[in-house]
Amino acid sequence: MKNILTGKKHLFTRIAIGFALGILLGIFLPDFSIQIKFIGDIYLNIIQAMIIPIIFVAVSTGIINIGSGKDLGRIGVKSVSVFILMFIATAGIGLLISYLVRPGNHINIDSAGYDGEITSPSVEDFFMNIIPDNLFMALTEGDILATIIFTVVFSIAIVAVGKEAEPVKNFINSLSTVIFKVLNYIMELTPIGIISLMAFAIAEYGAGIFSALGLYIVTAYAACIIAFIIVMLIPVWIYTGMSPVQFLKGIYKVWLVSLATTSSAVTMPTTIRVTKNDFKVSESITNFVVPLGTTINMAGGAISFSLLAVFVSDFYNIPLGVGQIIYLVVIATVINMAAPGIPGGGIVLGASFLTLLGLPIELMGPIAAIYRILDMAYTTMNITGDATAAILIDESEKRRNKKSTFPAES
Repeated sequence: MKNILTGKKHLFTRIAIGFALGILLGIFLPDFSIQIKFIGDIYLNIIQAMIIPIIFVAVSTGIINIGSGKDLGRIGVKSVSVFILMFIATAGIGLLISYLVRPGNHINIDSAGYDGEITSPSVEDFFMNIIPDNLFMALTEGDILATIIFTVVFSIAIVAVGKEAEPVKNFINSLSTVIFKVLNYIMELTPIGIISLMAFAIAEYGAGIFSALGLYIVTAYAACIIAFIIVMLIPVWIYTGMSPVQFLKGIYKVWLVSLATTSSAVTMPTTIRVTKNDFKVSESITNFVVPLGTTINMAGGAISFSLLAVFVSDFYNIPLGVGQIIYLVVIATVINMAAPGIPGGGIVLGASFLTLLGLPIELMGPIAAIYRILDMAYTTMNITGDATAAILIDESEKRRNKKSTFPAES
């Protein structure tokens, strides 16, 4: 019992307990539940305060630790291109499945209205937001897009400078360790935040919210399975000739780890081993693509954000136009490259994603309570995408049939 209350491995058990306690409070003490909502709001504020530091260290370490300047050449371009195409395709499938099921429409709550306006900037506004006139003000104001762009440029400069930038590189790596340690501390507060947010949700909205949460989980898994088949399994089969059975025989070993840990970073060593040994991808390409993918390839995040946006917009009766959906995919593509490969990392970015779109973030409380179940599917999609990208890029290099920066290895 003591381990459940304090052990790191039992964080999501404590979240589940908080989820149940929140339900009981909301049902039996509704007035009290509404009064303690501020505790959940404080928790959400703490999470939001960590967004910019997490984005900076996640993106920067992902770039500065991948190798020499040569590693940012042709294979780098191919990798990023495959990751982006994979993300957009998966996001499209996620949106399609979400709009077919629409779990947010299955809650009949009269008080679920939202008076705010969803963000729908022009193309000019979009690029003006990416490049602010005052970088430090943009950072202090939580400008996510500007932070990502600056971090990418800054990190590439570190790689280009080389040895003289080693102290900066070492500092950023140390800073990343510290920031994620702080994030781990904050995640320990999640059960307390969940009790407050769930109690308020039940007291304010009623138990009908759970019919949507159950359907939310089913929708997420259905979208992941369909996206896996269309975006990963079939392309590998057609482009490389690897049979679906052979692919599944290898990738299931990675799934066992990802389902248990819900961490792309923890699963990465297994992904590397399976990619090299089972899929016969060259060591050089494997060692470059898989770690890079652990940082910026978030196919599962595409499902997560697509479903989250549709669910919240439907819940609050906020229609999303075609332009807003395109903006949604663009924002999701960029922000997911900063997703930390740790359990529960999507909770942090999910809140920032909704904020950036101008959607309310209150439903992140109930979703955080079931996030362990969701994250099992999302993380599995992420690491499967890493292996898939490595297989496709390796085949592309073999087809060049000539020596390159990353020579093909048997």
